[in-house]
Amino acid sequence: MNERELPIIVGAAQYTNRSDDPDDALGPLEMMAKVARGAEEDAQCKDLLGRLDSVGVANILSWSYGDAPGLLAEAVGAQPSDKCYTTIGATASQWLINRTAERIARGESRLALVAGAEAMRSVVKLGTGGRQGWRGGARGWRRGRRWTPPEAMAGDARMGSTEIEMRHGANAPLRIYALFENAIRAHKGRPIGEHQRRLAALCARLAQVARDNPFAWFRDGKTAEEIGTVTPENRMICFPYPKYMNAIMEVDQAAAVIMTSVGTAQELGIPKEKWVYIWGCADANDIWYLSERLNYYSSPAMALVGRRALKMAGVGIEEIDWFDLYSCFPSAVEVARDMLGIAEDDPRPITLAGGLPYFGGPGNNYSLHAVCAMVERLRREPQRKALVTGLGWYFTKHTQGIYSGMAPEREWKRVDSAQDQAELDATPHPPFVEVAQGAGTVETYTVVFDREGEPKFGVVFGRLEDGSRFIASTGTDPELLQWMTEEEMVGRRLKVRHDAETGRNIAAIE
Repeated sequence: MNERELPIIVGAAQYTNRSDDPDDALGPLEMMAKVARGAEEDAQCKDLLGRLDSVGVANILSWSYGDAPGLLAEAVGAQPSDKCYTTIGATASQWLINRTAERIARGESRLALVAGAEAMRSVVKLGTGGRQGWRGGARGWRRGRRWTPPEAMAGDARMGSTEIEMRHGANAPLRIYALFENAIRAHKGRPIGEHQRRLAALCARLAQVARDNPFAWFRDGKTAEEIGTVTPENRMICFPYPKYMNAIMEVDQAAAVIMTSVGTAQELGIPKEKWVYIWGCADANDIWYLSERLNYYSSPAMALVGRRALKMAGVGIEEIDWFDLYSCFPSAVEVARDMLGIAEDDPRPITLAGGLPYFGGPGNNYSLHAVCAMVERLRREPQRKALVTGLGWYFTKHTQGIYSGMAPEREWKRVDSAQDQAELDATPHPPFVEVAQGAGTVETYTVVFDREGEPKFGVVFGRLEDGSRFIASTGTDPELLQWMTEEEMVGRRLKVRHDAETGRNIAAIE
């Protein structure tokens, strides 16, 4: 490939609104327009936005528009021929960068904008703060006539859980990533107390980065002791995660990058010190539903995506200087480290932005903030290389990008393979039964707590004696549930029965 065809990022901008004054609140569209203009200014080249031929927007959870890319293009004075709006999943922004880079390399796009924003904090405050009319648009937030239909979105639009999973309470990230965490601990053979200390230390590494990031939501730099100690302020959410280990979605944050080719950047006079190159990228999905996974402590698709991206970049994992590993919960970071071959005591940064519990979790768009932080760092140290990961649903969708301030040393060519995805989809896994009866063992579990910090119920994945997998609920006995947080349950014997009235399997752990 001619060097002039290489895809690069030339502009990046972020915005965080922490104001408590409702008159300061901007809707996601307004925030995206703001950061788009900021990215144009960052590139030090006038009228980039007016020349855009592609606009990509990460799925927005906090507000509906109908045609978010079209409205954003209109807001910044662009008339793009390509508009892309993603399905739900926090792979969205990195996936858009990968897609856009490939289109640029193929000559299908000259100048592109990738953006995303969430105003969850303002929406929540507006809905409960007594400002009648705010939610209806008195502040001028633009609203489309309807949600974007699935057929108008890019990507797999399936929801993240099956009906039976939701029926048993495995229906939210804060519960499902806790299920993975308990499986990880048991797989590594660690006592509960030791593992909790490791989780707190891991999270403290993220919090220290967020402390120094002016765009982060929480900049208090919580210590491992603060993160790991359960208190009324840091109540247990789902065992083993207290509040300070959970992603925080009630934020108002936006980010955008402008992408082009080396040749176009030269023609437009964009300074070379602004260029950041995409060396490698890849995307893939694990077996879609939780109940069908190989296990709850690994991710074959994440490992494959890592191999693909590194192969495309022509580097080994040991040559990466910085990481931003998607960090909605500690288990996401732990599995990423294991799948990429990063040792737990590896001193390299595992985040550049600060992680979702501390930087903030702006819906599907956190990874774009990580990319913006990475762009800033690579401009200062262009010889370095950085790897950013994204994760959608429940270890379901995976994406990665490898970046450097230096031009790649090999031809730019995606190595994604439909055959690879087909093999992932065909990975042998335990058969799942909806109606479970008899003896078995616990495969993984979590205990769900209420807002007062009291245990409510447990969720269990288990195996029957024939090896088939089931999901079950536990009773609500607080003593039983508390015991489940103090003793290792994975591998314990249990008996399960099916309650036809509720449609749930009920587990009695021995």
